[in-house]
Amino acid sequence: MSEEADGERHGDRPSRGAGGTSRGDEDATTSRPPSPLEAVLGIGTDLELRATLQHIVDTAAELVGARYGALGVLDPERGGLTELFTAGMSEADRQRIGRLPDGHTGLLGLLIEDPRPLRLDDLTADPRSAGVPPGHPRMRSFLGVPLQLETTVLGNLYLTEKRTGSFSEQDESLLRVLASQAALAIGNARLYGTARQRERWIEGAAAVTTALLTGENATDALITVAESARVLADAYAGVVLQPTEDGGMEIVATSTLGDPAGIVGTIIEPGSPVLVQLFGGEPVFIEDSSTDPRMTTHVRTRFGPSMMLPLQAGGKLIGTLALPRRRGGRPYRAVDRLLATQFASQAALALVLADAQHDREQLAVFEDRDRIARDLHDLVVQRLFATEMMLESTRRRATSTDLDELLGRAVDELDSTIQEVRTTIFALQQPPAEGPTSVRGMVLRETGGAAAVLGFRPSVRFTGPVDTLVGEPAGRSLLAELRGALAAAHRREGVTAIAVEVDAMAPLADGRTGVRLIVADDGPREDGGRGTTMTWEAPR
Repeated sequence: MSEEADGERHGDRPSRGAGGTSRGDEDATTSRPPSPLEAVLGIGTDLELRATLQHIVDTAAELVGARYGALGVLDPERGGLTELFTAGMSEADRQRIGRLPDGHTGLLGLLIEDPRPLRLDDLTADPRSAGVPPGHPRMRSFLGVPLQLETTVLGNLYLTEKRTGSFSEQDESLLRVLASQAALAIGNARLYGTARQRERWIEGAAAVTTALLTGENATDALITVAESARVLADAYAGVVLQPTEDGGMEIVATSTLGDPAGIVGTIIEPGSPVLVQLFGGEPVFIEDSSTDPRMTTHVRTRFGPSMMLPLQAGGKLIGTLALPRRRGGRPYRAVDRLLATQFASQAALALVLADAQHDREQLAVFEDRDRIARDLHDLVVQRLFATEMMLESTRRRATSTDLDELLGRAVDELDSTIQEVRTTIFALQQPPAEGPTSVRGMVLRETGGAAAVLGFRPSVRFTGPVDTLVGEPAGRSLLAELRGALAAAHRREGVTAIAVEVDAMAPLADGRTGVRLIVADDGPREDGGRGTTMTWEAPR
């Protein structure tokens, strides 16, 4: 036997790569197909799944001497192939074939439904062969094995067009080894991906809890939840809804990758099937928001797959976290749904804890303000009043005109100080709130706070564009005068109604236009009549 023939028998024959080009002119060492052991060891050195699977199908085609090879990865939840790695096909071949096979029909579907190796000399003669695209290269000999991990089929690996004759039992054995390695690689990659994903969700939930407990206000807290969940779920938007008084739900906070216009304020009307599930504490998973009949809002046309997760604490629904993806986006997997549901439970608890902490802080502020007000009233005001009485008594006995005038000024200063302290006490007795920046908002806050002390809410009327015309200095002075007038009304007995009027276009005595504040009440006067009016005006 010649040396060439002996080399052919031991596998040192010229081979063809994945693209079908001859490599007979290359060095014999580089053209020699890898041994099965070398092939398996080579697979184990690559930690990136896609590269590993491509290496497996290339190695299988080269080891067995097949012109074409393919490795299909099966979707574990919906069936069908999610990815297909090929060997021996050019880019032009793949373009002619077009879409991936669905994995449900033909020999590929058979390998999944009946996970046993399959060898055929002519697949075109087999009645089970179906679903071959028109542009697919011509193929006859066929060898396929399932990618199986324990009892779970993860995909399939198959070769076609054996270069020399038909596929043998030895070819089948080699392919089964490579298929087991591919299945193991896919399984490990999925386990690692799930573990990393779970770790990210746990870290995200911890970060949200920390952020909420650092003192964010209610609106910022909801936005924090929406933003964190959107990033973790790889969603197009993160949306928080809260129940309305009539039994519906309103979007109150959102975080989006695109234009959020028209989302905040959107209401899901009462009676919606989605709300029935949410109020029952059940999450809602939607394949396509734009076509699902349960979705009734006008913004649904923007979104595709979506999760709507109840935010529950103590058996009470405090809101809903919605995580929609773009139309046509990839569906959520079971692990996505599980981790997002757990995140929603943690976020709901964090929101409740943050709200309770805020209430405790507010209570501490109330108690401190009340203590300060009592101290001012019981100690400072009483001492100032006693000093004023002493000075007034001394003034009556004074014989010098200059001394009388000096004591009179001191009495007036003390009286003014007493009024300012009482005004401060009145302000301290009002509930603290985040101060509005507009004059209109500050006036409404003061009158609203006074209602808690007076027992009724003063009426307020604005004339003219107050926020536009009244500047900051005039606004501060107006607010101080309003506090003083409300405090004075509170001190008088028998006041049951107060009317506040702010006129931003009032004519002043010097002919200019300014701002005027009028505070009128129905309390008794010293002359026996009823009704007291305080008027203050100033240039704007």
